[in-house]
Parts: sequence; structure tokens; C-alpha cells
Amino acid sequence: MSEPTRRELLAAGALSLGAAGLARAQDAAQPRYDTDPGRHALRFDLKGVEVGCALDPRGPTGVSVLRFPRRALCVADVRGGGPATSFVDVARDSGAELDAICFSGGAVYGLAAADGVRRALWEARQGSVDWEQLARVSAAAIYDLPAQRAKRKLAPDAALGRAALAAAKPGIAPRGARGAGASASVGKWFPRLSPELAGQGAAFRKAGKTRILVISVVNALGAIVDREGQVVRGHLDPTTGKRYAVGPETIVAPKRAPRGGNTTLTAVVTNRRLTPYALRQLAREVHTSMARAIHPFHGLSDGDVLFAASTGELAADPAVNAYQLAALGSACAWDAVLTSFLGR
Repeated sequence: MSEPTRRELLAAGALSLGAAGLARAQDAAQPRYDTDPGRHALRFDLKGVEVGCALDPRGPTGVSVLRFPRRALCVADVRGGGPATSFVDVARDSGAELDAICFSGGAVYGLAAADGVRRALWEARQGSVDWEQLARVSAAAIYDLPAQRAKRKLAPDAALGRAALAAAKPGIAPRGARGAGASASVGKWFPRLSPELAGQGAAFRKAGKTRILVISVVNALGAIVDREGQVVRGHLDPTTGKRYAVGPETIVAPKRAPRGGNTTLTAVVTNRRLTPYALRQLAREVHTSMARAIHPFHGLSDGDVLFAASTGELAADPAVNAYQLAALGSACAWDAVLTSFLGR
């Protein structure tokens, strides 16, 4: 009688588990992801973009996806000193027609989430190998590992990316500790002061026929500042409850380098049809304006990336010129940052 093969032994072991045992094993292998946009979700009116999120509660950590069903022209503005990105060079250099933008936690390890988004798009196209059908997904990740509650830190994987894409819907954007913002934190410039959890913010504005949506995952070295110039999140002294701004009187206070591993990821989406050059200028102006809401910003240990996207639905709008569009986007970006810490 011949010895049983390895495959036969594995099959026998599986049978011995029974149906209940197999179900338990499958549950352990496949965590239950949270794709609910949450009670603080933003409603918006902008065709051509769908937003989804997925959260692994074991971290927690998560993924946020902006999907463009008919593709959108996108440019990337990379400002931080330590970005974690994939498929961004083409968007940074000359603009690219993208299917989706993927934001994730997990630092460089979390970029794996974008693979799940790409694979899911490929499968949705019946495995087409046509050059024009290749899934075009740009991705960027935040360093949320220290803020995760889990003893063993987690990074989003391809399965979590798939779940976020599957959850993408038009007209609703998660806010607070959802998606990639699940363990985002701010206010790490002063080593002696306590960082605070932030998250994913979103805001929407319209003028004339122009629409603009901003989504921002705020995991900054700096603190969040409101329109009165007051620090409202981060740089908190837990003993006094006072928050500190970085200014002339405090700039020499830190005795050691600020904490590393910070990033703010932002997407600005408009229905205005723009050339790559005009879209790049919009990205630069909005990204620069965000220094009003986050201070300090674009530091050596930040990985800040902003994507500007045009769905191309609106050819022109005499009510809103290019300067007004940039001002609208900048105001919307500040709104988005201020909504990043709404909670779950």
C-alpha cells in the first residue's frame, strides 16, 4: 500500500474539521471589513466620481478609493519629504487619465491595497489585455502604524483595496475615522506634547455650474488650525488642556527631532474641463493653501501628496474663472481638513 500524498493528507485534515471548523477557519482567515461610510459622511453633487472606504478594525487601518467610471484627467503634486506612492510619476510629469486613486494606511506596506483595486478593475473588464484597458490606479499611503491600537500593527492589503473599491458609491464621502483615516493623527512637532487622532475629511462646494470636491486624509506632523488662527487639533498638553502653535516663542522648544512618519493625502476633483497645465496649477495652488489649515506643513518627515482631477463634464463656466476656481478649491480644502476629526 502506497503512502498517502500531501494533498490527500491535507484533504483528510480538512474533512476532519467538519463544516463548523471550516467556517471558523475561514472567518479567521477573512476578517470582516467595515465599509460603512459612517454617520458623519458628506453628501455631494458631482458626477463622474465614486468614493468608497474599507476599514480593518483589528488595527484599525483602512483604504479610501476615488473611482472615476469614465476616467478622469489627474495630476499629482508631491510636496512632502517622505512620500509613499505608486504609479504617480506619469501623473506628476504630464497628467494621466486615471481609473482610480487609492489612499491607504500602513506606510509603504499599505500600497499593496492598490494592487487589489487594479486586479478588481481588470476582472471587471473580463481580463482584457488591451493597452487602453489596463487599470490605471495611482496610490499613496500614510504612516499610521504607531497610532494603531493593535499590538501587532497592520497594513492594508489587496483584499482591503478590493473591498474599498466595491463600496464606492456616487454622492457620498466618508469622514472621520474611516477608510485611510482610521488611525491618522496630527500634532507631532513637539515631542513632549500629545498627538491626537484625526482622520479623513471631505468638503464640497459649488459656484455657477462648477462643482468641486476635496477629500483629505490628515496624518500631519503639524496641527490643525481653524480660520481664526487657533490650533484646534494636535499639540495638546494633557496636563493643562492647552494647545500650542509653532511660532517664534516656541520654535526652539523641542529638545529632539519631531516624530517621523507623517503624511497628508488629498484629492481635489472638479467637473471643469481643464488642460494638464491648468490642472497642475490648480493642484499647486490648493496644496500651497493648505498650509493655512495645517501648520507646519510639507515637512521633512511628511509625505504630502495632492491629486487634482477633472471629470471633464463642464467645458466652461463664465461665472467662475481659473482664479476663482483655485480660490474655491482652497476654501474647500480648508473645510475638508477641519472635518477630518469628526469621529466615527
